[in-house]
Amino acid sequence: MRTAGETPVEHDLVEEIVGRLARRYSTATVLLHQAAAERLGLGPADHKCLDLLRERGPMTGSRLAVLTGLTSGAITGVVARLEQAGYLRREPDPHDGRKQILHPVPDRIEDLSAVFIPLRRDIAALLEDFDVPQLTAIAQFLARAADHSLRHAALLRADTRSGAPLET
Repeated sequence: MRTAGETPVEHDLVEEIVGRLARRYSTATVLLHQAAAERLGLGPADHKCLDLLRERGPMTGSRLAVLTGLTSGAITGVVARLEQAGYLRREPDPHDGRKQILHPVPDRIEDLSAVFIPLRRDIAALLEDFDVPQLTAIAQFLARAADHSLRHAALLRADTRSGAPLET
């Protein structure tokens, strides 16, 4: 359904982006991160949990469980595997001795980052074709799309737990 003021060409382009290209990009990203995780000797959930720690900084396992939607048992396994592989270390929480703070190990994070260097080069070369306003639009789109995806992931988890039917 076209929105008010939207031309047929704009409508078709939006439908192409939302209907096919975003799904294709999402699938490619999942497959890439699966391959990267395998390369690092990790599972995909382990890899993404490590990425959350890298992005958001040290946190408790319970906070990581909230962010990912994984159960406490699953997080315990993720933490054990990441610790055994040398990607994170645990320290007692200075405010609550019953909890531990998970810290990514900087040297091992460099190993993780190195896996993506060829892709980063390719994407940087791709972005050379865009001017500053286009790059700004791309950055805004990616940031907002990520926020929407995270919000919808939380909504899907909440709906799944409540047994509520999904909106169609």
